[in-house]
Amino acid sequence: MHAFTITPQGPFSLAAALGFLKGFTPARYHDTAQDQVLRLAFPADDGHSTVGVEVRQVDGPQGIVEAQAIVDTGLPGEGRAGTATETEPPPGMDTVRQQLARILSLDVDGSGFPQLAKGDPVVAELISAYPGLRPVCFHSPYEAAAWAVIGHRIRIVQAAAVKARIAEHHGQHVTVAGRALHAFPTPLVLRQLDRVPGLPDTKAERLRHLADAALAGDLNAGRLRAMPARDALAHLQALPGIGPFSAELILIRGAGHPDVFPRHEPRLHAAMARAYGLSNQDASDTNRLADISNHWAPYRSWVALLLRTHSGT
Repeated sequence: MHAFTITPQGPFSLAAALGFLKGFTPARYHDTAQDQVLRLAFPADDGHSTVGVEVRQVDGPQGIVEAQAIVDTGLPGEGRAGTATETEPPPGMDTVRQQLARILSLDVDGSGFPQLAKGDPVVAELISAYPGLRPVCFHSPYEAAAWAVIGHRIRIVQAAAVKARIAEHHGQHVTVAGRALHAFPTPLVLRQLDRVPGLPDTKAERLRHLADAALAGDLNAGRLRAMPARDALAHLQALPGIGPFSAELILIRGAGHPDVFPRHEPRLHAAMARAYGLSNQDASDTNRLADISNHWAPYRSWVALLLRTHSGT
């Protein structure tokens, strides 16, 4: 195992992140140990490695985040599920640290986030109700895009079960802090799957195309966040099976963009309208809602997450 630390800039609570993941259906996260250790297994950003990582926070909320990671290149048995083994030296441990920071939104300076509470009672209430909660993202834009395709037009619980089966049968198996985890398959593996039980052939084909897009760099988190948000969303919508809603999901919850207001989430808009005491007409006026969200900059994605969490959407 290879250790590293991340120092949060601004409020951050790993306990709050764990609590969020337990209720986040796509993650299917179960903290059976109840030891406040976050255990994750996921495809690395390099497209062929799999990472297992255990995460702890020292000295409570806002303390330093300590992590231990194991990386498997997956190359000898590519295309089959296997048991991750430690490699020496680890490929791209610095990159693994950056990816974990993005997953936990620790790659963003959040020291200015509490200042949003001034002059906005809604945001003040949300920050007070969920101290230290930052968005917990999908492991990568690639995995967020795969989720968007899997979950299109089916129940979220059904989609989560399909995604879990794909991980179990085709992803690497990693033991993290005493618990066996199944990572979602890397793009190199996913592109080889002809059929996926529980999914129509059209979706399986789209998953293969998304795997190719990930390998080509079209789902690179750094590239997406470096673009103007409008351009990044247009770029994502050019991918197979990705519409406006999915593009926002990938940019916000996959690439971890901290400052995008979701324009295609009616349930979020309804929750926002209730919180701000808006009329039904204003609730359907996306421009009106976006104007309000401008006061949340540069953390529009973060406030939207707290609103969704508070309303249970």
